Amino acid sequence: MAKLLIDTNVLIDALRNTPAATAYFQRISAEDLSCSSITVAELWAGVRPHEETGMENFLLNFQTVVIDNAIARQAGEYMRQFAKSHHLTLPDALIAAAAHVHRLELITRNTKHFPMKDVHVVAPYQH
Repeated sequence: MAKLLIDTNVLIDALRNTPAATAYFQRISAEDLSCSSITVAELWAGVRPHEETGMENFLLNFQTVVIDNAIARQAGEYMRQFAKSHHLTLPDALIAAAAHVHRLELITRNTKHFPMKDVHVVAPYQH
């Protein structure tokens, strides 16, 4: 199993060839990489028709963590705890829950979106 759960914003940076993202991915091992099925949906939502093949090929580099009942339940608990106080959204709750359930380090530039103390959240670079 992978060790890192990469959030959508970091993958978008990689797709845009942002130098900091490119440098980050060069430093880590490909077998450590995963993303959630929520991130897959978020990425596909922004794809233009001429980018579809590139997106399919890009996503082959990542194991996909599928949202199951354990993740859904944990996300619900996060929503109860943080939706009002931290404006937590359901997609972010599901991503955090996937990291928690599978004991993955969550790699994101939006660390404020993840107030959970039981999830190891890391900003990989400054944008």
